[in-house]
Amino acid sequence: MAVTPLLIGMPEMRQSSLVVVANRLPIDDSVAPDGACEWRRNPGGLVSALHPLLRHTPATWVGWAGGTGPAPVLPDIDGVRMHSVALSGEDLRDHYEGFANATLWPIYHDAVEQPQHHRRWWDAYLRVNQRFAEATAQVAEAGAVVWVQDYHLQLVPGLLRTLRPDLRIGFFLHVPFPPPELFMQLPRRAELLRGMLGADLVGFQRAQAAHNFAQLVTKVLGLPATDRRIGIEDRVVRIGAFPVSIDTVEMAALADRPDVADRARRLRQDLGSPDQVILSVDRMDYTKGIEQRLKAYSELLAGGHVKVRDTVLVQVAVPSRERVSQYQILRDRVEREVGRINGEFGRVGEPAIHYLTQPFDRAELAALYRIADVMAVTPLRDGMNLVAKEYVAARVDDTGALLLSEFAGAAAELPQAHLVNPHDLEGLKQGLLAALRADPADVRERMRAMRAHLHEHDIRAWARSYLSTLDQTGSMLARLGGD
Repeated sequence: MAVTPLLIGMPEMRQSSLVVVANRLPIDDSVAPDGACEWRRNPGGLVSALHPLLRHTPATWVGWAGGTGPAPVLPDIDGVRMHSVALSGEDLRDHYEGFANATLWPIYHDAVEQPQHHRRWWDAYLRVNQRFAEATAQVAEAGAVVWVQDYHLQLVPGLLRTLRPDLRIGFFLHVPFPPPELFMQLPRRAELLRGMLGADLVGFQRAQAAHNFAQLVTKVLGLPATDRRIGIEDRVVRIGAFPVSIDTVEMAALADRPDVADRARRLRQDLGSPDQVILSVDRMDYTKGIEQRLKAYSELLAGGHVKVRDTVLVQVAVPSRERVSQYQILRDRVEREVGRINGEFGRVGEPAIHYLTQPFDRAELAALYRIADVMAVTPLRDGMNLVAKEYVAARVDDTGALLLSEFAGAAAELPQAHLVNPHDLEGLKQGLLAALRADPADVRERMRAMRAHLHEHDIRAWARSYLSTLDQTGSMLARLGGD
């Protein structure tokens, strides 16, 4: 195969037959002096979904390492080759913080916050997507399967197809895909759609998202489309819903470890051994419904429906995108509200809300899941929300109640949860009370049903479903242990 002009002069690299392309590499921001680095496993998100798959599958991961300047050379992790893509400070500001997270993110999450539009942001988005496409073209062997991830890189499939038409290209969107009336606000809507259509398979979390996409390519590009197939030039692009999941066996085994059980007992004691613990684990993001949840809990305290001595709320809110002004403002508002609630309802040594902003390792997170009598997952909009699924997997004794937003993708798979509309404050309060006061037999029945579903629809089932649809030869599926 001839080398494209764009690749001439780049250093020679070992090629790979499975290439995952994502905005971030799945590694810690700091590398140890001996050169070692580890998987970065934040609550939920892309890495939690793909880590169990890739640690058993020879592959290359193309992504940004987290710093600015030249791309570092990184060691393999669990046999997965890390290939870093360089981002400058300008790229970080205009591509990541700008177009990806101040333009696309709010549009894709029902415009909870007003999206911003700047032409230089689009220029950076195009420039960075081109860089990712060129890096991927260099490391992928002939006929490789390439799996491009998420909204940061929507142009990569189309750019990569131009560079390497021999590749089998998949694209998966982890966040919601909006209805046409919202997407149509984007000045570069046609370019974004064409970029995604460079893939052979475009995957979404829910069927409604695939329907929205099909409507848009017909409306904007005039292409023939159904909710399963789109015709473009001499190709057919398949689309569909592939709800992402977790490694349920791994999470259950982790939660069942004696040291995790001991840690859970100590945590409960540290909280004052309350009758009931409510837990929320979120990134600090305006889509997560943190403010609405705090207001609902505050009103339950004010009404005497819950008492601080008997019930505690543990809110984990891991900071993210801290240089984006909307996130800075949100963090200030949340911290003021936590302070107000604790000042009004807490006692010495007995805060109403235990507010934590540091990330937790997997074992500590599993211990938190074990002590949570109620897990409150109430985003205003979410593509899936893997925290909800991790909580269910960690409840190895079939106890615990899940309070879940109707607008999380997980709600379609976990109807036994206590489903609520997070925009409805009264409904949110009543849902929380229902979860707190649920009959133990009802709790067990709901949890067993949810756990059974997740055991059948785990991360490997998701990967098999998507990759078998993408990889018509079946070779990738065989490598993953598929039937």
